[in-house]
Order: sequence, then structure tokens, then C-alpha cells
Amino acid sequence: MKRRDLIKELEKAGYEIARDDGDHTIYSKDGCRPIQVPRHRELNEYTARAILKAAGLR
Repeated sequence: MKRRDLIKELEKAGYEIARDDGDHTIYSKDGCRPIQVPRHRELNEYTARAILKAAGLR
């Protein structure tokens, strides 16, 4: 899955950028734990699925 597609899904669910430093971008939403998205153009399918599951989207 492309990183930008994953970010679009997170932003559609109400997540916003909290920090943008290092090798990851951190997204947060009130009442939910922060989500880390690695900075790669293409994310492994298992990694993308785990991020979406942690965000409560899948």
C-alpha cells in the first residue's frame, strides 16, 4: 500500500499530524493512541494492515 493512501485514510478518520521528525510521522486523534507511520513510499501489506487496525479502521 502506498504511504499517501494510508495517510488519506487516517486523515479521513480524523487523525492529524502530531510530530513529523525522524523516520516516522506521528498522527494523533483525541481519545485514541498515537499512530506511527514509517517514511517509505511503499509500505508492506502487513505493516499497513497493522497501522489501520491500531487506528481502529479495520
